[in-house]
Amino acid sequence: MLSETLSDQIDAYRIGPKVLQLRRDKRLGLAQLGDHTGLSAGMLSKIERGLVVPTLPTLVRIALVFGVGLDHFFGPEEAHPIAVHVTAQDRISLPIDGEKGVSYLFESLDFPVPDRVIEAYLATFPTHSTPAIAHAHPGVELIYVLAGEVALTLHGKRNILAAGDAFYFDADFDHSYENAGGPDHAARALVVVCDQSRRI
Repeated sequence: MLSETLSDQIDAYRIGPKVLQLRRDKRLGLAQLGDHTGLSAGMLSKIERGLVVPTLPTLVRIALVFGVGLDHFFGPEEAHPIAVHVTAQDRISLPIDGEKGVSYLFESLDFPVPDRVIEAYLATFPTHSTPAIAHAHPGVELIYVLAGEVALTLHGKRNILAAGDAFYFDADFDHSYENAGGPDHAARALVVVCDQSRRI
């Protein structure tokens, strides 16, 4: 078993994330990489998540598949800007319950980004939706209405936002959204949330 000091030294090289990034860059699935390396998809997953430290022969197999040397895993890590492409088909719309049924559908636009400073959502308010249940959370929030009309209730005041309108507010206080365009009209909005304690 590795000592804590040795384990920390190995973790500093971030071998797992480097393997994961190579695989994503080549658009290979775990099973596909397993076919090329002779390793199981389960073992590769554990390596990528840092649960298993790969042996040198294992790293050589992986390096050969991607055409890199062992120095790729042990050299200083290059600084890379965060750049994550989130395709439409990868996103999932989750219903947010209202007072008497679904109020709106929330679709995360940036869920794969690690340690993200903001969280962005596409909110769709279907026809005949009900008012949302008021909630609060740390940080600030911004809503930008893309289509239709949305009502934002904040501090007991109901604000009607039309397409093109934006509203920025402290989210530490109870707030709620609802479709304000009537039962026969849908609405869509972009919602951005920032927990100020996580800001850079």
